[in-house]
Amino acid sequence: MALIPFDDRDGSIWLDGEIVPWRDAKTHTLSHGLHYASLVFEGERVYSGVVFEGVWHTKRLRQSCNILDFDIPISDEQVEVAKMAVVAANNIVDGYVRAFCWRGSEMMAISAQQTTTHVAIAAWEWPSYFDPETKMKGITLDISEWRRPAPESAPVHAKAAGLYMICTLSKHAAEKKGFQDSLMLDYRGYIAEATGANVFFIDDEGTIHTPIPDCFLNGITRQTVIKMAKSMQIKVVERHMSPDDLASMKECFLTGTAAEVTPVSQIGDYHFTPSDISRQLVDGYENLVRGRITLK
Repeated sequence: MALIPFDDRDGSIWLDGEIVPWRDAKTHTLSHGLHYASLVFEGERVYSGVVFEGVWHTKRLRQSCNILDFDIPISDEQVEVAKMAVVAANNIVDGYVRAFCWRGSEMMAISAQQTTTHVAIAAWEWPSYFDPETKMKGITLDISEWRRPAPESAPVHAKAAGLYMICTLSKHAAEKKGFQDSLMLDYRGYIAEATGANVFFIDDEGTIHTPIPDCFLNGITRQTVIKMAKSMQIKVVERHMSPDDLASMKECFLTGTAAEVTPVSQIGDYHFTPSDISRQLVDGYENLVRGRITLK
């Protein structure tokens, strides 16, 4: 299937306060965000025309800006209105929203105090990656040579563009080997996450285990699924996990805006069989985002 470049599409994008034609939504090549990675973003899903947990994502967008020492120049409420304007302008029913902020071109150096903060919001059609039955077969993961950095080494709790380069490298390496994604360890050798999603494991007693997000993003989908699992009376343990723990786990799944809840059938030489609990969470999350159930 031919790729459709993201700079040459029909549609509209919200840019610095106004809806503009998609192809006209541009920034200068000498942008601090491009050269020094001073850009933060959010990935959000639209289900039946509604952005799932939009307010939560906007709060995290502002938090990411603040961690990188700038701020969104409009209120959270204005961001939410802009998202819905973009969804409507592009006639999105089920899709994806990308809200992002970056430093502009006034300064081209390490220092950036006098740069303008730009805000843009785009949206496009994006159905679920897999149908439920295909999803339940599980995806395969390599184990990356790149590691998540320590909190003293990078702004690990921001959803910042620069943190994703090692994810791109990890995913490329995995795909060259025939895997679909890659599991990343952290600077201590503990299991961290996949390249763009959090990871969970299920032992033979039905307990869910998931790494503590102390040096990577505590995903919104991650937090939602933990709450959902507990509402189903499934025990969830957040702990440091080593690669050796993989041998004792029966099921595995990823969570994220794009991944939603996606079972895993293989990580390196370890194999898993997606089963009842994974199915409950796949179906439960689908019902939640479609508004068929609510969490208390």
